[in-house]
Amino acid sequence: MSNAVTMYNFHVWANQTMINRLKELPRDVYTQQIQSIFPTISKLLAHMYFVDLSWFHTISGISMSEAMERALQSQEQVESSSLEELEAMYAELSVRFKALLDGQDDLEKTIVLDNPYAGVRNTRLSEMVLQVVNHATYHRGNISAMLRQMGHASVMTEYALFWYQDEAKAAETAPASV
Repeated sequence: MSNAVTMYNFHVWANQTMINRLKELPRDVYTQQIQSIFPTISKLLAHMYFVDLSWFHTISGISMSEAMERALQSQEQVESSSLEELEAMYAELSVRFKALLDGQDDLEKTIVLDNPYAGVRNTRLSEMVLQVVNHATYHRGNISAMLRQMGHASVMTEYALFWYQDEAKAAETAPASV
């Protein structure tokens, strides 16, 4: 398994870990207005979803401008979704994203990326995956800060914890030795 795929698996795990924590808290925490990087956790999670969806389309071969346009077409629906609805959207996108990555012959191949905000750049597909992961890691930190601001503990979503969670899961599903 490539490093990019492993990192994407971490991304899915970390997002689900954060969503699980949010589901443990009072319902109004998800939509509570606060003075922060985003006005609500729901808006921040929706933003993270849009970015994931945009990069999914871009890695699929669609221009970045069109990919962003496609992602934003669902903005109103996504932003008004409950936490459980957004969780289902994330799950569905992660299945599609993993299939896309599995279907790539070479995640290290270089393509020309035309980012409407930053310009044209030669980049690898694996770098795009790392951008998805890094972007969400940054914003999960924002969610942690927002939760603390509202008087709630967050949850650990560090990559090192994923190592142990991933190994434990693999050990649970491994066939018994004879």
